[in-house]
Amino acid sequence: MSGHSKWSTIKRKKGAEDAKRSKLFTRLVREIVTAVREGGGPDVDANPRLRLAVDKARAANMPKDNIERAINKGAGVGDDGVQYEDIVYEGYAPGGVALIVEVSTDNRNRSLAEIKNALNKANGSLAQANAVQWQFDQKGFIQIKAENVDFDEVFLVAADAGAEDVIKEEDMINIYTVREDLFKVAQALQEGDYVITDSQLTWIPQNEMDLGADEAVQVLKLLERLEELDDVTSVASNLNLSDEAIAAFESA
Repeated sequence: MSGHSKWSTIKRKKGAEDAKRSKLFTRLVREIVTAVREGGGPDVDANPRLRLAVDKARAANMPKDNIERAINKGAGVGDDGVQYEDIVYEGYAPGGVALIVEVSTDNRNRSLAEIKNALNKANGSLAQANAVQWQFDQKGFIQIKAENVDFDEVFLVAADAGAEDVIKEEDMINIYTVREDLFKVAQALQEGDYVITDSQLTWIPQNEMDLGADEAVQVLKLLERLEELDDVTSVASNLNLSDEAIAAFESA
């Protein structure tokens, strides 16, 4: 899980400068709308998928009114008729690195064209369905602030709720769960008054691929380019991030 953990840290650091907050809010609104329409209605307490989407929006400091409007939109109150669908695309980055790209879109042709364009420019390629997905496991991922927090206590709370792994990364603590236990573990941490900054289902590679620093930087630039697309909600790869590659990417 080290590659996923390091990539999430890199994204968080870059996001600290956040000149793209409006784009982030757009994605979060889509997640909330989709969660209401496909996850079981507008009741946060009865819809685990919606609870996770709302928690993520709150962690991003989305205004309460925006969250409520997104929930109402998903429930058909003031609905503009737009329907989003979740799609998973698979592909390859330079060096044969496996990619999984998740999107939430109201126009799958547009999303596919944008993803193909990003891959082609980076000498990557789109793959057939299930061509690379078998190399990954879908896990629950929760991130909480480590400031003024006892790591051992977090570990116990998370483990008692069913977490598989708890990892300290600088000023954050990353918690991994089996897919089905994500909401349960997140709820236990909330009840313990821990500040959740992210909670989602994510793809974890079963085995990571090593590349030289230059080629790894090419892959990281592609991951960044894909995540900047409006319809993309997450990108996963099986790239093993060495300290040398991270340093080269951050200085590029």
